[in-house]
Amino acid sequence: MKFPLTIAAIALAALMPPADAAALQDSGDPLASARWGDMQKTVLGGAPVLFDPRVKVIAPSTAENPMQVPVTIDATALPNVQEVLVFADFNPIVQVLRFFPEGSGAYLGFRVKLQQSTPVRAAVRTADGVWHVGGTWVNTVGGGCTAPSAASASKEWQKRLNAVSGRQWSEGPQTGRVRLSIVHPMDTGLVAGTPAFHLEEIEIADAAGQRLMRVQTYEPVAENPVFTLHRGQVSGPVEASGRDNNGNRFKASIAP
Repeated sequence: MKFPLTIAAIALAALMPPADAAALQDSGDPLASARWGDMQKTVLGGAPVLFDPRVKVIAPSTAENPMQVPVTIDATALPNVQEVLVFADFNPIVQVLRFFPEGSGAYLGFRVKLQQSTPVRAAVRTADGVWHVGGTWVNTVGGGCTAPSAASASKEWQKRLNAVSGRQWSEGPQTGRVRLSIVHPMDTGLVAGTPAFHLEEIEIADAAGQRLMRVQTYEPVAENPVFTLHRGQVSGPVEASGRDNNGNRFKASIAP
């Protein structure tokens, strides 16, 4: 069912391609989730929301491994993006991560743990304070948030904790892409006897110190997380730094 648009949404639709404008709506969850009302109140604080096809959440319709579900957020078609919040309606820990694309595009790839089949959504806040929301259903056998990490069964992981590897593409069709991998168990705290232990803050900057992106990560991000972003024009190395909720820090340089 198509719901009427507010005056602001009508003005926005006038600036969009007809196909995208036809899909724009400010009420009625396109994914028909029983929890959408709660998500709007608790996660987005009741702020104005538009379901916007320009916010793309790319994920498999069926995920065989609920502990490593690949997700890509692409909101590069939206102007003036201030922050992006990713959440999963039916996860026991709803918020997955939040990122701030300061000197890069509003694009981020990563992997997430899912406890059951759920909508995975991205809410993109633009400079006018409106949240533009996109999402997709992911079906899975579940249990991703309450299964122990592989690191918990190994005595060697502490030696490599927060070890960073990465790659930066400076030519070809993937020019400007940066990939960052960090060794970390990302324990949710939902496994008996294992407290929450996860990365909290990641900053990625260019060689001049200009921050490209800041990422706040929560427990549902998958173990040994891998992040992919687009920095645009490549000029020198990328500097990555961050910390986890126990105060362990890392710093690394990724050459082009």
